[in-house]
Amino acid sequence: MAVKWILVGLVVIAVIVSAAITIFPQDSNLDPTRQHGDISTAFGSPILGSPDAPVTIVEFGDYQCHQCYNWFHNTKPAITRDYIDTGKVNLIFVDLAILGNDSRIAAQASHCANDQEKYWEYHDHLYNSQLPTIDGGWASKDNLIGFASDLGLDVDLFKSCLESNKYSGRVLTNTNEGKSNGVAGTPGFFIVNSEETSDLISGAQPFIVFKHILDDMI
Repeated sequence: MAVKWILVGLVVIAVIVSAAITIFPQDSNLDPTRQHGDISTAFGSPILGSPDAPVTIVEFGDYQCHQCYNWFHNTKPAITRDYIDTGKVNLIFVDLAILGNDSRIAAQASHCANDQEKYWEYHDHLYNSQLPTIDGGWASKDNLIGFASDLGLDVDLFKSCLESNKYSGRVLTNTNEGKSNGVAGTPGFFIVNSEETSDLISGAQPFIVFKHILDDMI
């Protein structure tokens, strides 16, 4: 019986890998089996922090989201200092691109930057460049290409990636993953360790909210 279930598990993994290769053939560095609790993070960001950290924050966000901007500037620095930089916690960002057309394009751009190993630099640049108006032009294709230039990326490669919509399917998959886990607005967070997943944390909650949960789960 044990052998049977092992074989079933191997078949399921093979199907997932095959589907990922079929749908996302250009994601050569993708781990289609990456999972945190019940949440698939396979198509999310690279891991920020130590891959061996015992706790993971899964953040669902939109680059045009004002509360995401507030969390990025007001809460994330303390989490980074006290938990990520110390190896206790890592973080994965998963696109929940729901606020406008530019949300989806900006999310695609972040993955194009990842092709040149600049995901987190580009991610940060987006939140440092955000302006108040949704689809107001700050995240237009021209500006997104300009951000790539600001960071020293190969602009031609980046532009080709962005204009081909290479990562449109990936962003859609991430957005659907957030919705399927009950994330209706951004930002939304789950904190996961090897034994449990926190309830959804909604909005730009202050550091103390995260500290209480993280300290309990480490």
